Amino acid sequence: MRRTLAKASFHTALNLLFFALIGTALLALTFQLTRETIMRSEENEKMKLITQIAPANAYDNDIMKDTVQLAPDELLGNEDETVAYRGRLKNSPSIAVIQAAAPDGYGGRINLIIAIRRDGRIGGVRVISHNETPGLGDYIDIAKNNWIGIFNDTSLGTIKDRDWKVKKDGGTFDYMAGATVTPRAVIKAVHNALQYYALHRDGLFAQAVSSKSSGKENK
Repeated sequence: MRRTLAKASFHTALNLLFFALIGTALLALTFQLTRETIMRSEENEKMKLITQIAPANAYDNDIMKDTVQLAPDELLGNEDETVAYRGRLKNSPSIAVIQAAAPDGYGGRINLIIAIRRDGRIGGVRVISHNETPGLGDYIDIAKNNWIGIFNDTSLGTIKDRDWKVKKDGGTFDYMAGATVTPRAVIKAVHNALQYYALHRDGLFAQAVSSKSSGKENK
């Protein structure tokens, strides 16, 4: 009886292992088959956001290929390398689009993409993803509210460091009543990104095009 039970358990374990391996293989195959499609879709969505905050007349190069990898930095709020997109007019730097994050949103991390002109003025800010409370946090999404446009043309020169806060905290920026955590997080992240740009602007535009993005090895 014990041998029969042990044998049955053994066969059951083998079957579970077999199906687990098959499932893993199918998932891996599906990932490989859809990877390029997903990457193209993400690239297209990112380009749509970039054209909203860095209009075509702001550069004459291929901004999607003129890129550079940015190392993780506290001012960007990123734990991994991110890609910066660089716009140029007649070979002169004109605008940069960088990715940043607000780690302290009400629902967690808020991922942003920010266009900053050569002179340090913001061309625009967009939210890539967030987990804020529906209704209260949705107003940072340009598709649902124009609040995010409040950053357009702002800079470290036009707004003092102490004023990069919601009005409730004695700052410059409006906010939605009953929802201050979300705008506080976004405002802080944008302010930090401007500080990062001020510190790294020249180096950012001087670096060679990223081999990861161009598909070519830098010489």
